[in-house]
Amino acid sequence: MSTLDQLDRALLAALAADHRATVVALAERLGLSRNTVQARLARLEASGAFASFERAIDPAPLGYPLEAFVSVHVRQKQLGEVVARVAEIPEVLQAHGLSGSVDLLVRVVCRDAHDLFRIDGEILAIDGVERTETSLSMGELIPYRLGPLLDR
Repeated sequence: MSTLDQLDRALLAALAADHRATVVALAERLGLSRNTVQARLARLEASGAFASFERAIDPAPLGYPLEAFVSVHVRQKQLGEVVARVAEIPEVLQAHGLSGSVDLLVRVVCRDAHDLFRIDGEILAIDGVERTETSLSMGELIPYRLGPLLDR
């Protein structure tokens, strides 16, 4: 979806404020019919406007209270193979390709420092990985958000 109208933005802002809101609650909040809200949500979903709802699940209750970021330096010709292998590691939540001196930034969760050492070792063992630099997250200071962009 290339452009969002005012109603789409209002609907997304309402969802950002309460992602568990029902269609009926959204309709009441925005002064719209349930059918209008349902049709708009379906159109937004079909357009790819929604990211994975897995983002709303905290890994800590699953036994993974620690989070770390692993900067991965890769032999360029093997980037695709490395990404495919990194994706096989269950503790990898996310990975971004970067420009600059680091090729991949991998977000992982772990049970403790020993578990992080194991995960880092799994990444290092992938053919094409030259080296890693791991930083333990001390805490999320600004949670993932889109509200300010929607309000802009």
